[in-house]
Order: sequence, then C-alpha cells, then structure tokens
Amino acid sequence: MGRRGLQEQRIALAVRHRFHSICPYFAMFPEAFAEKWIARLTRPGDAVLDPFSGRGTTAFQALLMGRQSVACDVNEVAYCLTKAKTNAPTLPGLRRRMSVLEGDFDERAWSHEADAQGDFFRYAFARRTLRQLLYLRNRLQWRTTRTDAMVAALALGSLHGEREGSGYYLSNQMPRTISTKPAYSIRFWKKHGLEKPPDRDVFEILRNRAAYRYVSPIPSGNSIVFLRDMRELPWLRSTPFRPIRAVITSPPYFDVTNFEEDQWLRLWFLGGPPSPTRNRLSRDDRYTSEDKYWGFIADMWRSLGRILPTGAHVVIRMGSSRTAPARLHQMLTACSLLSGRAIESVSNEISTLRHRQTDAFRPGSRGVCLEVDSVFRVAG
Repeated sequence: MGRRGLQEQRIALAVRHRFHSICPYFAMFPEAFAEKWIARLTRPGDAVLDPFSGRGTTAFQALLMGRQSVACDVNEVAYCLTKAKTNAPTLPGLRRRMSVLEGDFDERAWSHEADAQGDFFRYAFARRTLRQLLYLRNRLQWRTTRTDAMVAALALGSLHGEREGSGYYLSNQMPRTISTKPAYSIRFWKKHGLEKPPDRDVFEILRNRAAYRYVSPIPSGNSIVFLRDMRELPWLRSTPFRPIRAVITSPPYFDVTNFEEDQWLRLWFLGGPPSPTRNRLSRDDRYTSEDKYWGFIADMWRSLGRILPTGAHVVIRMGSSRTAPARLHQMLTACSLLSGRAIESVSNEISTLRHRQTDAFRPGSRGVCLEVDSVFRVAG
C-alpha cells in the first residue's frame, strides 16, 4: 500500500470511531454526513449544535474534529447515547463500576420480579439474563453519572438483535434498530420455534463490548447534552457555548416513525413502561397532518433564530414517505421566514436511499426512498 493509500486508511479509521456504532438506531444518518458539513462550515474550537441528537452522531463527530458540541433531544435513549459518547468515562473507571455492579448483584433477589414480567419478557430473555437486566435497570444512575450512562449505552446496544451470527445480543430474535411490538414478537417466536431465548450473561457482554469500543481513543473537548425539547433552545444563551457556528441535524421525518414505539424496549430499560406508548415523552414525534408537522418545523426555526449569530449555517437532512423533495425544501425555506432572521438558502441536494433500514423488518414497505439535504445561512 502506497503513502496515499495509508493516508486514506488513517482518515477512514479516524472517521469510523467505534463509539459511533454503540447502538444501532432507526433513521440515523452516517457520521460521514456530519463530518462533511463540520469540515466545510466550521473551524476547530467552534461550537456545533444538533437539536435532534438521536444517537449523537453530530455531537460526537464534532468532538473528534476538535469542535465543541451541544445536543438535545426529548428521547431518553437519544440522551443516554449522546451523553455516553460525548462525556465518556475512562476504561479503567468503567471497568471498576462494572465490577461493583456485578459484585452487588444477587440473582435470587430479582427472581420474584423477573417471574412477574409478562409473556413478552419470558420469551425475549433467558431467566438469568432478565434478572440481570432488571437489576441494572434499577441500579444505573444514567441521568446523572457519565460512567453509568456508558454502562447503560452499552446495554442498550446489546439489548436486542439478531439471534444468529452474534453472541452479544441479549434478546431472542429481534431487529437491531427497533424494538418490535410484544404481540408480534411472541407470534414470530412461536411460529419459528424460538420460544427459548439465548442464555446470555449481561456482565460478560458489557465487559466485552467495553473492550471493543475503547480500542478507539476517547476524544478531548467539551460537550453539553440536554434532555430537553428543542423549543427550549433559547436557554442556551446562558451557557458558555456561544456562538454556535453550525447546526447539523435531522428532525423527525413527516409520518414515518415514532420513537416511543420503535424504541419502547430500550426506553423500558431506562425506566419506562413495559409496553409501547405514544405521546408520553413527546407529542411531536410523528405527525400525520402536514399543517401540524410544518408548524413543528417552524417552531424549530423560531428557536434557532433566537440563538444563532449572523453567518451561522443550518444543515437539515429531511425525508418523507409522501412529500416530493422539492416541496420539502420549499417548505423548509418558507418556515425559516418565521425565525425572525434573514435566512438564505445556500444549497439543496437530493439523495436516494439504496439500502433502506425498513427493508430489514418491513419488506416491501413504502418508507422513505429519497432524502433532501438543505443548507441555509443566517444572513442577518
């Protein structure tokens, strides 16, 4: 391999940090998307904001590139993953915490609670595995401590996935990116003779996953992560992270997915109810009315208009199952008028999704086939 090839390989390895893939996430954009726009629109030391942080791709990539990052989301799974990546503990500290957790675990103390879980949990997890998960669900202080946030993030990444080809998924056969509904899951397992879930040791898997992820070094830099609605962004004016030079984000797509349903099992592990919910954490996650959806996007622009300095850029990736790409950009531009600022449209790119995530668990579904990347500049 020549010098140029080695250089390209180093760049690829630098971008593909192992923290990026801690937890597969539905409707996630690749780190290359964030890397591209961070490089074009910011300089080292600048602050980058993602008001819909998802699995924390923008925030973490900004740290890797020597920027400061600010992120927020109303989804507790998104908050936990973003916090774990951008405020990661050291590996020795993480291992010490895991040892303490494992040493304090008494399987018999969790037998009654495990037995009281419904049929879904009985088919989804082996008895020992479920007892360990219930214990960690109760003990982890993922909201307040970065070490526990990383333990929780590693557990979320292994909570469910394919049965074959991997020894680090804790559940019976399920997709990696979403949690299938309880009734559907039970029918699937019975139909395919999968009533017996794999026996997994959660602590062993957490140790293995930590060793794998921490092959990549922890980046330096400052990051703030909020479990907040993006309408509260003007609160950022009281933080030291100003000015924000670029916003790189992807709002919930119109009438495509609902994170409370798709991530219900991960939300359960973080303390939520043992079944899918709607509108418990957010009323904005999935709109079926265009008027209400674009009102939501207008609220985003109002918030951004109050915190962004002149010259800042806003990059928005957006998709829809039933709205033409040209209309997406047109409506984004129209909504920007409500920001109270002079907003310029800089560029608009359309890309085709060749390998849609929905194909893995909803073959033949309509889903999102096209995405639009719109770039704007705050002119005044």
